[in-house]
Amino acid sequence: MTAGAPLPPEPNKAAFDADLTRRIFRYLKPYLALVVGAVLLSLAFSGIQPLFGLIQRYAIDNALTPFVNGVTADREPLLQTLTVAALTYMGLKVLEFAVQYGSIMTIGYLGQNVLRDIRADVFTKLQRLHLAFFDQNPVGRLITRVTSDVDAINQFLTGGLVSLIQSAFLIVAYAVIMLSVDWRLGLVSFGVLPFMYLASNYFRGHLRDAFRSNRFQQAVVNSKLNENITGMTTVQLFGRQRRTALDFDHANRALLTANENSVKWFSLFMPVMAVLGQIGIALVLYFAATRLLNQDAAGVAATTGVTVGTLVAFIGWTTNLFQPIQDLADVFNNLQAAMASSERIFEVLDTDEKIQDKPGAATLEPFEGRVTFDGVWFAYDQEVTANTPDSDDRWILRGIDLDIHPGESVALVGATGAGKTSVTALVSRFYDVQRGAVRVDGHDVRDLEQHDLRRHVGVVLQDVFLFAGTIEGNLTLNNPAISHERVVEACKYVGVHDYIVSLPEGYQTEVRERGATLSTGQKQLLAFARALIQNPDILLVLDEATANVDTETELRIQQALLKVMEGRTSIIIAHRLSTIEHCDRIVVMRKGRIVEQGSHRALLDKGGYYARLHRLQYAQGDAAD
Repeated sequence: MTAGAPLPPEPNKAAFDADLTRRIFRYLKPYLALVVGAVLLSLAFSGIQPLFGLIQRYAIDNALTPFVNGVTADREPLLQTLTVAALTYMGLKVLEFAVQYGSIMTIGYLGQNVLRDIRADVFTKLQRLHLAFFDQNPVGRLITRVTSDVDAINQFLTGGLVSLIQSAFLIVAYAVIMLSVDWRLGLVSFGVLPFMYLASNYFRGHLRDAFRSNRFQQAVVNSKLNENITGMTTVQLFGRQRRTALDFDHANRALLTANENSVKWFSLFMPVMAVLGQIGIALVLYFAATRLLNQDAAGVAATTGVTVGTLVAFIGWTTNLFQPIQDLADVFNNLQAAMASSERIFEVLDTDEKIQDKPGAATLEPFEGRVTFDGVWFAYDQEVTANTPDSDDRWILRGIDLDIHPGESVALVGATGAGKTSVTALVSRFYDVQRGAVRVDGHDVRDLEQHDLRRHVGVVLQDVFLFAGTIEGNLTLNNPAISHERVVEACKYVGVHDYIVSLPEGYQTEVRERGATLSTGQKQLLAFARALIQNPDILLVLDEATANVDTETELRIQQALLKVMEGRTSIIIAHRLSTIEHCDRIVVMRKGRIVEQGSHRALLDKGGYYARLHRLQYAQGDAAD
């Protein structure tokens, strides 16, 4: 994904918005009590607001206007009227504060709980997705889904939703009271509403596109940041700082353009709505003042007249009526950002889980440990199918037939790209084959429960990943069922125990992200110990586990291997052929096919491809010496 990449096509907006809104609101179901409370509080708040205009109208028409017009000279009743109106006004203000506080708090709690559920669903979904999905989607893009995109929904639910509910109820409340007090002025006030609707409808599409572009470019920037921070060693080693900065600047400017486009449409949208609101107030003022001129000298409205109190109240009501309408416009802005983010979140949630357990998937107890590759053809490209021609270059494995007996140790060797790692990935069912079948104990791995299969498989990878936390937490993967004694025993097996206890805090020493404070060999030994601690029942799959360790460490690992491999089916991949000479069988792979197999001695005596690899590697070793 690049900064200049085109945005994905957008479906029909009207239908899609409704569907997205329903899916977001589906998360509200577990919190029905909070929803009901929020609605009731919003109704109470909306019912209180229009009453202030009635109090103002009452005070002006029954106290101020009679006094100004000289209808009465007795000030005492007028002061009493003003006092009652003022106390009532202040009492309603206190009640308004309490109700509004309760409403905002209730909806705030509601929104945060919904966001927690959405984040949990996205993270859980990511854990269930097949590895090919992560091969095709940058980490930064996925992080954006769980952070920025969820935050956009947060702004709508916790901020916009409050305004949405209250504004909707307020508009209804103001409309009812205005029409009941003076239906003519009420209709004048509503005269600009159709124009507001047309303006909102016009800006809707532009704002939605702007926010979609903004979220897309934000994901690009996050991807660039993640990629370059993770690869900072390579960047500095090859002096790529300037080129990397220019590349990031390109993505950053694309994000700036997207943000400026959002600002442009929003800066037009809000003033247009504000101007239309002011036009509504001007219309009310004009028609009300015209009718007010028709009143008699005593201040009593004629048939076509209106009181001063009514005029003041209507100006206030009209102003307050257009405020929730403008708030709805602001909510609409947040809604468009939330819709754009929802598209991206539900895109992840709707991603097809290609590696799934079949209904009634089997478990095998006990495992015997027989692994069979039966005519396996495999490609990482998801577009490759069983019908893809054999000559297609995208095939990684081509017609692999391999039978590994229980307890047998088998080594896979060959040049880089021969397909060795793919074999181990298929045993754990990280991917599914396009043709043929991978079987464990005679059962197709696609018919087995994934969790049950993988708990029997111990894997040590060349690229060791360590989490931020303690050394022991990394070794046990924070499983409280694993005892400290078991951890120590495994570490002694691989010869890393003495190093760990030499640290200031021993097994509780903090490991930085990705094990930055440890050497490659130390991380490899910890990864090996981690696999042993999980105690795989049958399969121990090692993926080039000794490729990045020194000779002394390699010897320790080999000694541990001899103990661990007893009674276990073992598949070992190693660039160093010296590490697999003791294996029962060596399978030689080239360009996705098995070209030779046999014991170390038999393959050397054969003088084929393995013998050439062996001579080449030892010749290089002698040259290095």
